[in-house]
Amino acid sequence: KSGLDPSGAWHAWGMACLKAGNLSSAREKFNRCLKPPVDLNQLNHGSRLVQDVIQYLESTVKPVLIADDDYFATLRELEATLRTRSLSLEMMCEGKVQHNSYYQECLFYLHSYGTNLAIISFYMRHDCMREALLHLLNKESPSEVFIEGIFIPSYESGKLHMLENLLETIDPGLESWGIYLIAACKYLQRKNYYHILYELQQFMKDHVRAAMTCIRFFTHGAKSYTELGGKQTWLIKIKDHLKVYLQEVSRSSGRKKMVFTFRKKMSATDVSRHINTVDLQMEVTKFLHRCEISGSSQMTDSSLPTLFGNNNMKMDVACKVMLEGKNVEEGFGIAFRVLQDFQLEATEVYSKVAKQLVKQQKYSEIRQLLKCVSESGVAAKNDGDNIILKCLNEFKNIPAEDLDNLIQDMDSDENKIQAYLMCNKLRSAYLVSVRQEKSRAVQLVQHVCQLAESSGEDVVQAICTQWL
Repeated sequence: KSGLDPSGAWHAWGMACLKAGNLSSAREKFNRCLKPPVDLNQLNHGSRLVQDVIQYLESTVKPVLIADDDYFATLRELEATLRTRSLSLEMMCEGKVQHNSYYQECLFYLHSYGTNLAIISFYMRHDCMREALLHLLNKESPSEVFIEGIFIPSYESGKLHMLENLLETIDPGLESWGIYLIAACKYLQRKNYYHILYELQQFMKDHVRAAMTCIRFFTHGAKSYTELGGKQTWLIKIKDHLKVYLQEVSRSSGRKKMVFTFRKKMSATDVSRHINTVDLQMEVTKFLHRCEISGSSQMTDSSLPTLFGNNNMKMDVACKVMLEGKNVEEGFGIAFRVLQDFQLEATEVYSKVAKQLVKQQKYSEIRQLLKCVSESGVAAKNDGDNIILKCLNEFKNIPAEDLDNLIQDMDSDENKIQAYLMCNKLRSAYLVSVRQEKSRAVQLVQHVCQLAESSGEDVVQAICTQWL
């Protein structure tokens, strides 16, 4: 008469019927006020009213212990639990859920008015993981339901192995679980749970992604190559994963094509290239680890470069190897391989190293670097000269004797003249200029004469004028 919403009254009446043990009457009353969710895959447990019903039914099932018989009751309970645990999971679920009217009632309300997540969570709460998984598959629920309802509860309660065993039992190839497993991996990565992620990737036999996780274990948080020296087992694991992947690819190419829908694919040439990178990183790690321990290491970089980074980082590795040995020559071989393997801009790296050596005032080392570069067999004619010119461009305060030695080491007279002019050594520039072919010599001496005039070097200007 008053036009109020009657659903509250029906709900209260239904709850009263439940408490009185009149289950069929309760169903009838709840039918008047409970509605199925619009979207069965929404990430919640359905309406508050349905949750109240389930909560009450579940609490009713638990055995009530008599206070003074407490100890014996607990022992009997334990004995019963151990007996049921020894049965298979399916039997346990059947015994517990199917033969109990209150659990059956829960399932009726959940299937009629609950979401898929609510049904799956109910199964999980009552140790019926298999039923939860089968429900997920049958309803083709999205991966979020798997994460929320099955995956998170499994690893939080230490039942990840049990989950993995069941996934494999239901589908030995794991194909039907592909989208769910990939979603679980993404979730773990977002959460930074890399140890669980690595374990899951191994279970999935997703060797390429497992190798990538090992790279993270190797590089993450390391502040020095001494630390990386202690993490070399991860490099071995990366190689193992990649080798197993190569074997699987070669095996499957012999037979009919195997379908790896969710495992990461990679071409055999790419995998071989990555294995080479790991081998080279092992060499770099051993070398720099040794340098740091022996104390010959000079550089104190905030970031620690490895060959798993981008090209700039790889170039930093090559520089580090050349600079941290006892001398440039000691690390040049490894650095040269890094430059060759990754096709890096070699002259840029050599120039960087030379500039560092100038800062450290190791001028004889620069000459050794130039020697190594020219003997490497792949240097262009002017590479050595360009390295010196780049150094002189930045540093004007190199001691006179060392400066002369460096310029003398240059191949081309033109470059020597340019170097002398950069350092305002006009007299030396004049002496090299007059040795050139006549018409070129005139141009060069005129240029030196102009510079001498503008900088007020009367003596050089007079010599040039006289020669001209």
